[in-house]
Amino acid sequence: MKKTYNIVDRKIVEGEADHGQITIYVNPDEQERKYLIEELKVDEHTFSSALDPDELARLEFEPDHAAVIYKRPKNYSAAEQFLFGVSSAGVFLFKDRLRIILPDDVVLFEGPHFNRVTSLAGVILRLIARSVIHFREHLRIISRVSDDLQQEINRSMENRHLINMFSLEKSLVYFVNSLNSNAALLEKLRNTAAKIGFTTEEMEFLDDLIIENNQCSKQAEMYSNIIASLMDARASIVSNNLNVLMKTLNIITIAIMVPTLVVSIFSMNVRIPFEEHRHAFWMIVGLASASAAAFLMIWRRRRP
Repeated sequence: MKKTYNIVDRKIVEGEADHGQITIYVNPDEQERKYLIEELKVDEHTFSSALDPDELARLEFEPDHAAVIYKRPKNYSAAEQFLFGVSSAGVFLFKDRLRIILPDDVVLFEGPHFNRVTSLAGVILRLIARSVIHFREHLRIISRVSDDLQQEINRSMENRHLINMFSLEKSLVYFVNSLNSNAALLEKLRNTAAKIGFTTEEMEFLDDLIIENNQCSKQAEMYSNIIASLMDARASIVSNNLNVLMKTLNIITIAIMVPTLVVSIFSMNVRIPFEEHRHAFWMIVGLASASAAAFLMIWRRRRP
């Protein structure tokens, strides 16, 4: 699928097909792939990197264009079971046009940043800025979800809540790695600003973007450490609760076995005391109850 846009009055508006400064290719088909690689001379490996969620962010320069691979969060769906994934996107900057490759269809040009676009190079910075905002929004959601899961874990010992917490922890690891990868990309963009053609205003925006990305990365790392610590604490609490439960069950078992032993002795197929006594049954029941009571008294006195 292909979408075309133009920069009009410092805003990005949708334009006619094949007549736009900016073209977005969503999961390109074979014909679009052939056009990008053979006609526009896009490196095949770089093209594949734009669709690979495990690819690192980077900047490469070709003879007639600059290629930027950056990381962005995927839109969350309930089917993913609390796993917030990340994906890659490729931006190819030519002299008079910009080509963007995405693995899935998302809304890119939204937010206040896209109301002050002055050049195609500036669009790249605003795309990365939008990605940082998207990461921050997901971090807020993860924070709220983790609080809810902690309350559920406190009320219930079901494994599914712990598994959901593990999924959040895994998501945050992906977020930290992606944000750090974008940070390296932004530093390289700043070092090669003259070659790309950033204006003074765009350079100021780039400096602010580097700060925002680093803050978001530290926030994701903090959330990751908090959830990891909570998971360790939860594992210790579960282990301690299990030990207490096993201790209680052992006490109950011994308390039942002591009177059972008394009754078993008087149930042997041999001559036993009180065999002819008319109150023998109640005497044995009394001995069994007394043995259980004696065990409980001894246990309570020895309990710290």
